[in-house]
Amino acid sequence: MNVVNELLKAMGETVKLLPDEWTKERQFVSGMKKWVANILPSELLVRSLNDAVSSLVTLSQDGVFYEQFPDNIMTPDYGDNWGVIANYIEINNRAIAYMEGKCCKKGLISTMKLLPAIPPSAKSWANCIILSQIFPNIYGDGYNKPPECENSIYGIKLNAGYSKNIINYDISEKISPIKQFAAFNDLAHFHGLKTGFRTVISADQIKVLQNDGGDVTFDWNNPEHFELFLNSHIELINSGFEAIFIDSAKHIGGYDMENYTGVGALPSYEQMQYIIHEIRSRSGKTHLSFVGEKSSGDFERYKNLGLSTGTGYIDPYDFHTVKSKAIDHKYSKNYSPGVEVSNDNDEGGRTYEERLRRIHNSLFAYEYPSDKLASFMQMEDIFPLRYDTNTHHLMMSNPSYSSDGTPESHWENLFTKDDGREYNKKVSELFVHTLNL
Repeated sequence: MNVVNELLKAMGETVKLLPDEWTKERQFVSGMKKWVANILPSELLVRSLNDAVSSLVTLSQDGVFYEQFPDNIMTPDYGDNWGVIANYIEINNRAIAYMEGKCCKKGLISTMKLLPAIPPSAKSWANCIILSQIFPNIYGDGYNKPPECENSIYGIKLNAGYSKNIINYDISEKISPIKQFAAFNDLAHFHGLKTGFRTVISADQIKVLQNDGGDVTFDWNNPEHFELFLNSHIELINSGFEAIFIDSAKHIGGYDMENYTGVGALPSYEQMQYIIHEIRSRSGKTHLSFVGEKSSGDFERYKNLGLSTGTGYIDPYDFHTVKSKAIDHKYSKNYSPGVEVSNDNDEGGRTYEERLRRIHNSLFAYEYPSDKLASFMQMEDIFPLRYDTNTHHLMMSNPSYSSDGTPESHWENLFTKDDGREYNKKVSELFVHTLNL
């Protein structure tokens, strides 16, 4: 049995799929590419997992409707260096988790339900989903807290399994956490998306769970810690993820430390080279993409490190600036700097028009589609958040916006309403014109 059907059965849902009329009424079409738009995220998040899988199959690019989710799903093939020109879309899977009272759980299930509303990859380049959380956060994992209380996603615990915010532990005896990740990856790949996750490398932001139940601070010079970090990431890659977004990657090896805002020691340049090489080697996957947070003009440094691209080097506000940089790097097929629509430190304040301009320039500013630079955007760039929060706030804290203690209320109140729906439509209209390029 494939892992998607295994997950459906574990959740007590049928594996039989039916054509989804709700999806057909809301689908946007670009050639063979289809997704739903002009929607509010809550409209997808309240649906069952079977509804979500039926929606994805209804949007099937090959035009075939599968009465059960098919076996042997392959990732979209864009060659080994696909990451150099991909669009990376980070989804805060913790923020859209099931908030029931004080509990926070099943964020991965929520992300599966959101997949039909993510534009699939284009003819010439991939769209890649990056999950914000994988490992347990150090304080308050599995719980929400008031908006003013810190509950940072940047502090993680290794050797402690996967986050209670993300995995459905209610069914973990029926389907393991790693198989739940595999099911997510199969669904995303079926929809024409690549997948990846964010990781942390600042030592004081990582705890290691000990056999006695206590924990110690991670140490890059401790061989056991080093192997634990490496093997934890390889296990995730083996579940189907193909990209790793590396927080604070610009500063690896002590580079530009006056602007370093993380906490604790970073791996040396040689250690990070080894990690990236070993993840590729031990997984047997040559097509992985490693994305560094921030880039600078020292491109050889990042290319030799093993990265595919880096964020934040080019501000996409001006079309001609982005196009000029795309022309400059058109022959850089192993590493090139990226365009940043917004990042995890975004504190809001941009108008919808500004965001749309930045997305437009990220998607269209080049001479030929094969010249496009990688871009990085956040969930908020596609699904606008309510006005009193922002991307960075939801990375640093984990509030429930439910007015009655139910997840449905949280999902409804987390995002903007009618203006958000109209904005989502406009974003999708931009993607419509890119997917056949």
